[in-house]
Amino acid sequence: MTYLAHTAHAQLVALWLGCVGWTLTAVALGLIQWRVWQVSDREVISSGVAWVGVWRACFNSHTLVTPGFRVMHCKYISLTEAFTPPEIMAGQILMLLSLLVGLCGNAVGVYALRNAYFGLEKSPPIRLVFSTTGALCLLAAGMSLIPLLWNLSSVVTNQTIKFPPEFKMPPAPDSQRVGVGIGVGLVGTVLMIFSGITFCTYRLPVRSQPSLREELHLDSPVQSATYNRGAFTSSGGKDNPAFEAQEHL
Repeated sequence: MTYLAHTAHAQLVALWLGCVGWTLTAVALGLIQWRVWQVSDREVISSGVAWVGVWRACFNSHTLVTPGFRVMHCKYISLTEAFTPPEIMAGQILMLLSLLVGLCGNAVGVYALRNAYFGLEKSPPIRLVFSTTGALCLLAAGMSLIPLLWNLSSVVTNQTIKFPPEFKMPPAPDSQRVGVGIGVGLVGTVLMIFSGITFCTYRLPVRSQPSLREELHLDSPVQSATYNRGAFTSSGGKDNPAFEAQEHL
């Protein structure tokens, strides 16, 4: 197999970017600080700040405490609840799919670089494997980008969520801002996009035309002599009958 290690250095960096981007996407999915609500009534929400994530809504309180969270009260947001807004539903579904597709993309990228650096003989077309890796990374980035931008737009336009009474959340915040969860997710998505583009732009090196000797596989001395004699004849020389007769003696 042709030596290809020197052609895949950019893809090695892209694999590293893809792994970091996938990790940041996973971290963003678990964070509760997607939306940060500022509230003036501190009777229940002691700090005056509530956080709304993809899976939970939480706030610090000295009167309501969720077991295992010390002074924090949290309620899980279910996909099947009627109050769950569509942007959070999209986050729960698409972010999980993004993690699955991104994991597959990174795995295929490792396989592609393994073929390029170790030169395996029985390997699929290296260009096709790199393109598949890039397509999976871009698909994962697109899946995570949709809910991230959707929730970002909801914060910018000050959209509220009608939580049920057991959540102890106010009907509307005094103000809200974008949380660190959306920022971390956007950074991870951008890294996945750069990774996918780099994998898709991989090109095989241009092979030089083999010489006549390489095409004929002239390795033995007899074949080499035949080649030299044919080359001399084609260049305009003539065979010497007396020399040939002497060779037969």
